[in-house]
Amino acid sequence: MQGIKRRIVYLTLFEGFGILITGTSFATVAGSGADRAGAAAILTSLVAVGWNAVYNWLFERWEVRQTKRGRSPLRRAMHAVGFEGGLVIFLVPMIALTLRVSLLEAFLMDIGLTMFFLVYAYIFNLIFDSVFGLPASALPLPQESRASQAEPCN
Repeated sequence: MQGIKRRIVYLTLFEGFGILITGTSFATVAGSGADRAGAAAILTSLVAVGWNAVYNWLFERWEVRQTKRGRSPLRRAMHAVGFEGGLVIFLVPMIALTLRVSLLEAFLMDIGLTMFFLVYAYIFNLIFDSVFGLPASALPLPQESRASQAEPCN
C-alpha cells in the first residue's frame, strides 16, 4: 500500500489508539474530568495529525535522497525522536490551556506522553510496515536489492 491510502490508514490507526491511551492518561494524571481529558486527547490527536503530515512529508523527502535505503533501527529511532521533539513545541501550551494546569505541569505531562509515544511510534511503525509493507521511499533501489540482502542498512 502506497501514497495517500497508506497515510490515511496509518494516521487513523495510530491516532485512534493514541486517543484511547492519552484520554485515559490525562484523566488519571491531571485529575481532570472525562470531558476535559477527552478534549485534551482529541486536541492532542488533531495537532499530532497535522504535525505528522508535515513531518512525514519532510522526512520522506530527506529519505528518498539517501544513498542507503531501508529503515534500519537507527533511522526508525531518528524518525521517532524528530517527530516527538517537534510535537512538544505544539502540545505543551495546548495541554496547559485544556487541562487548566501550569506550563510546567503540562511540560511534565508531555514528557510522560513523549516517552510513551517514542516507544509506541517505534513499535507501531515496525508492525505497520510488517503488515502493509515499506513505503516507496524506503524500498531498495533495483541495483541495491541484492547488496541490501547481504548487509543491514544504518
